[in-house]
Order: sequence, then structure tokens, then C-alpha cells
Amino acid sequence: MKVIAVSGSPRKTWNTATLLQKALDGAKSIGSQTEFIHLYDLDFKGCISCFTCKKKDTGYVGHCAMQDGLTDVLEKVLGCDVLLLGSPIYFGNITGEMHSFLERLLFSNLSYNSASHRSVFQGKLSSGFIYTMNAPEESVKQNNYEAVFHHYRDLLQRLFNGTSEFLLSTDTYQFEDYSKYEVSMFSEKHKSQVRAEQFPIDSQKAFDMGVRLASI
Repeated sequence: MKVIAVSGSPRKTWNTATLLQKALDGAKSIGSQTEFIHLYDLDFKGCISCFTCKKKDTGYVGHCAMQDGLTDVLEKVLGCDVLLLGSPIYFGNITGEMHSFLERLLFSNLSYNSASHRSVFQGKLSSGFIYTMNAPEESVKQNNYEAVFHHYRDLLQRLFNGTSEFLLSTDTYQFEDYSKYEVSMFSEKHKSQVRAEQFPIDSQKAFDMGVRLASI
């Protein structure tokens, strides 16, 4: 079983990366081959609407034709069994890097052929998406952030013929030392408590997600 984690966070050792690694650890615990990819290490762009992936007889159906730092990653993803994604939520949505990655991955596998059930992907790829955010759980519901989470779950499930799920880690701890920043609207005591009590629970949930998806 090949499991790839793709992080759309600019911070390599913080909340998103930590939970993604826990998910990989879960997959590895049952014998999976794992790999961790940081999008912020790569030089790439989003989809440029060249439509080469839709042209007949080009050999690019199901594959993005752009050649840049994302090319090899996309091919690896198309050949794996489980894709684990992670992104912090910025202004109610995923990061720009993660969005650009998904544009390239998803659009090239979206079919314009009415007889193809909207996907050209021939295999089966299960996926899990981990979202981290400073916002508390009640704010997520009030602002309907869940529409974003369900949108990507449904896209991944429909285009890659496998199960897809997501995990939320809310009210996250953002800084090592809150006193160095202008953040008086947040309580460091509260944030520390959430980190001490809830983040370990989220970490276990991420581990369990890795185990579950790698067992399908």
C-alpha cells in the first residue's frame, strides 16, 4: 500500500504537518509505504487552462501537461493507493498552494465526456483531508466552513473512485510565545489548554485515519 501525504502549509513542523505525519504513522503501522511532500518546497503554478488534458491523441488524458516542480508529484499521487492532504484554513478556505495543487490534480481527471461519469481516472484512490484552523469549532459552523470541507470530499470521492473523509482541528495554537504578537483577542491560556487537551485527541484521530484508509 502506497500512501502519500501532501501538506499545503508553509510551516513544516506545526499543526498541519504534525497531524499529517500522525496519519502517515498510522498507515505505516500496518505496513504501508509512505512519503511526505511539502508543497511550499516546490516551484509550480496552478492550472493555466491549456486544456491539453482534454485534447484527443495527446497522451495527456488524466495527466497535467505542465512541466514544473509539481509534475513528478502529480504522477506519484496518481500511482498511490491513499492520498492524505493537509491545509490550514486561511480566510475560510485552503491555502493558495493547496488550491493550485488540487486544480492541477483534479481538473486533469475531470472528464468532459458525457459517457464517462465525469472522471477519466481508471484506478481507485482513497483520500483523507486534514484541516487546521485558529477558529474555534463554533465559528466554523457559524461561517459554514463545512461547505468547503464537503466540497473537496465530494470531488475527491467522485473523481478517484474511492472513499474520502476529512478531519478538523480547530482553535489551534499559533505561536510559541503569544506575548511577542499583537493578538489580544485571543487568550493564550485558553489556547494552551486546547493544545494540551484537544490536540492529542486530534493527533490520535489523524493516526486512526491513516490506519483506516490504508486498510481499505
